[in-house]
Amino acid sequence: MGLALEFAGNWLDFRRFEEHNAVDRERFPSFDNDLREAMFQEPVRVIEDVIRKDRSVLNLLYADYTFVNPVLARHYGMPEVAGGADRWVLVDNARLYGRGGLLPMSVFLTQNAPGLRTSPVKRGYWVVRRVLGETIPPPPATVPELPHDEAKMDLPLREMLAKHRENPSCAACHARFDSLGLAFEGYGPIGERRSRDLAGRPVDSRAVFPGGVQGGGFEGVLAYISEHRQKDFIDNISRKLLAFALGRSLQLSDEPTIERIEIGLKANGYRFTPLVETIVTSPQFLNKRRIDSQQQKGE
Repeated sequence: MGLALEFAGNWLDFRRFEEHNAVDRERFPSFDNDLREAMFQEPVRVIEDVIRKDRSVLNLLYADYTFVNPVLARHYGMPEVAGGADRWVLVDNARLYGRGGLLPMSVFLTQNAPGLRTSPVKRGYWVVRRVLGETIPPPPATVPELPHDEAKMDLPLREMLAKHRENPSCAACHARFDSLGLAFEGYGPIGERRSRDLAGRPVDSRAVFPGGVQGGGFEGVLAYISEHRQKDFIDNISRKLLAFALGRSLQLSDEPTIERIEIGLKANGYRFTPLVETIVTSPQFLNKRRIDSQQQKGE
């Protein structure tokens, strides 16, 4: 549980979700402390399962299962789970409910929404930066904010974003991630599945991903990543776990180790254990352990 929480919580930026209070609880009364806690626990339990059972790290993207407790099962429209909030069960065929893997988890969909509307920008940015490892420059200081309440918008959010991208200073960056966020418009501000937005307009989750690839919805995002960006995901998780293990930012001298990690992953079905073994037998990690040991003796 510790590795899943500490490593993934920082890598995927949900470590502080238990303090998340952006949701308007009058408009979304189902979002109580129990649901917030269940959302927080879901990725921890899925990642812990990958670690303990030595599953492929690609399950984090493509798995057709997840873990839910009674509160989260109700939120996801899944069959009722008997017991208290501490009872977690594995749900197979999660795609039937629009779930499976990390991307459609409510914790990420909720965290990357401002409360009274969705945010394709934030959701798409989270996917390309946190999951795929892209480096995106910060937005210009003069970028105007979109309305905060989806129910009061005159136009669908998709059309308002299209107008926003007409600004040349915004267009290049937004082209890298907006479409990935728009594909998740079938999930509302607290990650609930929906067919209409808060103003009652039909939701459109179609998208043209970077490179002109057409798709739509959560399944479309997965297909796009599988065909065009899977190597980016593998490279990113390799780098993040190595940096976590070393306790420092990576350097140019770490590149040969990254290459060994990725070769080993591919050769071993992308299982988690070979990933860790390559890291803990690397010169960088072994040298770090020696230095740490010497420092402890000096104390």
